[in-house]
Amino acid sequence: MSRALIAILRGIRPDEAPAHAEALIAQGISMIEVPLNSPDPFASVEALVRRFGAEAEIGAGTVLETAAVARLAGIGARIVVSPNCDPEVIAATRAAGMASYPGVLTPTECFAALRAGATALKIFPSFLIGTEGLKAIRAVLPSETQVYAVGGADASNFGDWFAAGARGFGIGTALYRPGQSPEDTAAAAARVVAAYDAAREASA
Repeated sequence: MSRALIAILRGIRPDEAPAHAEALIAQGISMIEVPLNSPDPFASVEALVRRFGAEAEIGAGTVLETAAVARLAGIGARIVVSPNCDPEVIAATRAAGMASYPGVLTPTECFAALRAGATALKIFPSFLIGTEGLKAIRAVLPSETQVYAVGGADASNFGDWFAAGARGFGIGTALYRPGQSPEDTAAAAARVVAAYDAAREASA
C-alpha cells in the first residue's frame, strides 16, 4: 500500500541514518527526508539513496537554495522539501526531475507554488490555520492538488485533516528524535502507519 507519509529525520547523522530508514521502510513508510540543517545531511541522503533508492523516495528537507537542489540531483535524491515557497527552488527541482514539496500557508503562496510547478503543497506549520483554514483554502485550489499537512498533524488527528482535504502528512518528532534507537523509530512508525491506515479507511 502506498502511503502519503513523509518521515522527517531532523538531526540524524550519516552513520545512523540507514538503520532508521530501514526501520521506517519495514513499517510501510517509503518517503524519507533528511533536513539540511542536520549534521552532514548530504552524506546521509547519499547513503540512503545508495542503499534504499530502489524501494523508497529519498530526499532532503529545509532546502532553501537552487545550489542545494543541484547537489541533491547529483546524488540521486528524488524529493525536495522546503519550509517556504521559492519559485526558483521549485522550478529547479522540477527541471532536475525531482518532486517538489514547498511550504505554503496562504492562498497566494499556494497558487505561486503551483504556477512554479510544485508536485504537492506542504501546509506549514499546519497548526496555524488548522483544519478549518485548510477547508477554506482547499475550496479554491484545483481539485487534483495534493496537500500535505506538516507541523500540527499527527496520529491523533489524521482523520480530521483528511476530512479537511489533506492527502498526506509530513511527520517529524512523532517518528524520530535525535538519539533514539532504530527500535524506537520502528515502534513509532508502526503507530503512525496504523493511525494513518485507519483514518484513510474511515474517510474513504
